[in-house]
Amino acid sequence: MGIADRRSEYETAGLDVRDLAAHPVEQWQRWYDEAVAAGCTEPNAMILATIDADGRPNARYVLVRGADQEGLWFFTNTESTKASELAGRPVAALVFGWLELHRQVRIRGPVEPLGRDEAEAYFASRPRASRLASWASRQSSVLPDRDALLASLADVEARFPGDVPAPRWVGCYRVEPDEVEFWQGRAGRLHDRLRYRRAGDGWVVERLSP
Repeated sequence: MGIADRRSEYETAGLDVRDLAAHPVEQWQRWYDEAVAAGCTEPNAMILATIDADGRPNARYVLVRGADQEGLWFFTNTESTKASELAGRPVAALVFGWLELHRQVRIRGPVEPLGRDEAEAYFASRPRASRLASWASRQSSVLPDRDALLASLADVEARFPGDVPAPRWVGCYRVEPDEVEFWQGRAGRLHDRLRYRRAGDGWVVERLSP
């Protein structure tokens, strides 16, 4: 079967405006909880799209690590490519794809770096191996080979035989939505697309053509 010949029929109950929560992050949380309950692969994985200095988009998967009424937040190296791009243009787009449930969520909005306390608290919760890796890897920098990375890790393990403190480049960012779209696959390609759009202090919900 060729790529163009692949087909999947989405048999779901659909999504109606009456089903939605008043706030888009609350609706996102509902769908996230359902994705977890359904055993979706990496339900907290999201595509993060940023814009570089030349106006070109850049996208990669990261993990969402929290959500509140202000938005969704994630952690990354403040010296990484994504952090540099966010410093230059503090806006981003997110995509969640819970394919087992035939669902997608798209989010756009400004990005705000959060305080050092949040970053350090999260870093302390990570497994030791992950904390060591954060010290060993200068994210997005060019490596001559993998051996150089492993040598850096060995140096870090020797440097921190006990507790591993948070490096200065651990950062926390929050995407503050001004537009959120919930996509529910349905039969015959007549999918449901409902979009929250910020209007003053509230939200307008619109149905989009599939």
